[in-house]
Amino acid sequence: MSRVRQGKRIGVLMGGISHEREVSLKTGRAILNALQEGGYNAVGIDVSSDIVQRLLKEGIDVAFIALHGRWGEDGTVQGLLELLQIPYTGSGVLASALAMNKIKAKEIFLYHGIPTPEFVTPQDEEPEELPFPPPWVVKPASEGSTIGVSIVRDKNGLKEALRHARRYDQQVLIEQFISGKELTVGILKGEPLPVVGIAPKDGFYDYHAKYTIGMTEYIVPVRIGEEETKEAQRLSLTAYHVLGCSGCARVDSLISERREIFITEVNTLPGMMETSLVPKAAAYKGISFPQLVQIILEEASLKIEGGEG
Repeated sequence: MSRVRQGKRIGVLMGGISHEREVSLKTGRAILNALQEGGYNAVGIDVSSDIVQRLLKEGIDVAFIALHGRWGEDGTVQGLLELLQIPYTGSGVLASALAMNKIKAKEIFLYHGIPTPEFVTPQDEEPEELPFPPPWVVKPASEGSTIGVSIVRDKNGLKEALRHARRYDQQVLIEQFISGKELTVGILKGEPLPVVGIAPKDGFYDYHAKYTIGMTEYIVPVRIGEEETKEAQRLSLTAYHVLGCSGCARVDSLISERREIFITEVNTLPGMMETSLVPKAAAYKGISFPQLVQIILEEASLKIEGGEG
C-alpha cells in the first residue's frame, strides 16, 4: 500500500492563470481520475489567488502539481508549498525557476558542456547582426507549449517575430535553427524512459500540432541508432541533474542531420494526459497511466533543507 494513501488528503493543483490553463486542466483531470479510481483521497483544486485558503480549507497533506507555465511551473507555487510545509510532486523552487527560463537553463547547459543550439538574447527591438545564419527560432524566455515561438527564414521576418515573442515575455531569445528530428526523454525515478520521436505533419511542432489529434506522429521508441539513443538519454539525464531537478520531468532535444544531439529545454511538470509524451514512453515500458501517477505521487516531498516530508 502506498505510504501516501494512509489517511493523506491529496490536492491535485490544476488550471492556474497561465497561457497553458486549458492544457493544465486536462492534465489535472486525468491525474485526479486516476487517483480517485485508485482509492486515493484526492480532490481537484483550480489554482487562483485564493490558493492558500483552498489548501487549508481542504486540509491538503500532499500536493500533486498539474500546473503548466508561469505561476505553477516556475517555482512560485513550489515556494508557497514549502512555506506551508505541504510536500509536493516535481522539482523544487530553484530547479523549477531555472528550467522555466530558457536563457538561464541554456547558460547552465553550456557551463556543463551540454550541447544546446547557439543563441543570443537581443536587447534592441531588432539586432543589427546575428552570429549565426538563418533560419532562426525566436522564443519567449519563460513560456511553454511553444507559445510565442516563431521560425524566421530571413531578416525580413525577425522584427515581427521578436514583437510576437515579447507579447508573452520581455526576455526573448533568438536560437539557431537545427534541421533534424525532435526528440524527448522522460525522466522517472531518476532514470531515462525510452526516447520518443516527434513528427508534426506540418513540420513545426507548435501549439496546434501539440494539442490537435492527428497533427503529430509520435514514435516510441524513436527510430535512430542505438548509440544516438543512448546519447540522447545520457544528455537528457545530465541536463535534468545540472538544473537540480527532482521527480518526473521531460527533456526535449533535437538530433541534427549530422546525428548530433542538442538539448533545448527541460519541462519540470510535463503533460500528463494519457496521450501525453511521458505516459506514452512509460506505457512502452509496461507502466500503465495509473501506475505512473502513483510513482510520481510517491516521490512527493519538501525540497528545502530543514523541511519535513
